[in-house]
Amino acid sequence: MTTVAAYAAPAAKAPLERTTIERRAVGEHDVLIDIKFAGICHSDIHQAREGWGEAIFPMVPGHEIAGVVSEVGAGVTEYTVGDRVGVGCMVDSCRECANCRAGQEQYCTNGAVMTYNGIGRDGEPTHGGYAQKIVVDENYVVRIPDGLALDEAAPLLCAGITTYSPLRHWNAGPGKKVAVLGMGGLGHMAVKIAHALGAEVTVLSQSLRKKDDGLRLGADHYHATSDPVTFEQLAGTFDLIVSTVSAPLDLGAYLGLLKTDGALVNVGAPEEPVSLNLFSVIVGRKTLAGSSIGGIRETQEMLDFCAEHGIGAEIELIAATEINDAYERVLGSDVRYRFVIDTATI
Repeated sequence: MTTVAAYAAPAAKAPLERTTIERRAVGEHDVLIDIKFAGICHSDIHQAREGWGEAIFPMVPGHEIAGVVSEVGAGVTEYTVGDRVGVGCMVDSCRECANCRAGQEQYCTNGAVMTYNGIGRDGEPTHGGYAQKIVVDENYVVRIPDGLALDEAAPLLCAGITTYSPLRHWNAGPGKKVAVLGMGGLGHMAVKIAHALGAEVTVLSQSLRKKDDGLRLGADHYHATSDPVTFEQLAGTFDLIVSTVSAPLDLGAYLGLLKTDGALVNVGAPEEPVSLNLFSVIVGRKTLAGSSIGGIRETQEMLDFCAEHGIGAEIELIAATEINDAYERVLGSDVRYRFVIDTATI
């Protein structure tokens, strides 16, 4: 066991505070990672405040982890000391179900083990990346290419793969019109990736406040959803809409922006249920779908793609003492576009 400093929420809705946690001893197939940077995801806030249901406390959030390997188990074959690596939203799965065998560990039918607010196969609660070190099975670690700065790469482990996976699955590319709903931590990555894939990209945001950023990051068009004219002008326009919004929406209105056979894919998860008139999907044979993160293989593919295209997250680097303020700023949409914790300050 190794004792490491971390920042944890001691109870639901309580401010995060500095503490220490125990990391397991490095096993035969484990990798010990010195965490250098950890991104702050909106889902960290949902879970630390029990917005998505009952959670495990004390909780060390963080599933956008970038660091350097400092020790490997005797059976590790993929990594050596000094390698630049990342850890995303999951750290284990059953490895036996059809989804795991197909490289879709995020949809493990027996339940993937989440990086934090989960229970590991040893029966112990998992703790995430707001910490100095983490021990992870090598099969759930990815390599960060040399072309990516570690601080800008950290958010790719959630925001990057969460948007890359549906864009790939629904074939975003040349000749496709893709809309990104929401211009935040996930949305700005969706814009960059969809643009790099060759799609015609439109941002749908509540206001035009971030229009210059959207166009700079690769959007071809930018529209305000607060303007009713937007829904008239863009009716029947898109092949794919990726919604990164974690607040309830009028799904029917957005489904109206799709072409026949278009898809509205949700990667943002509101805390409240949403309602839908089914004629919104029946007319036009439209698809309302959801998408989680990607499997390990796809996450590595995404990192390699981002390195090839020079894509990193737009970040604001903060000290660990600023985490609680950062949470409030995320809730106020006051970040462009991802807070990243310099874990040397923990």
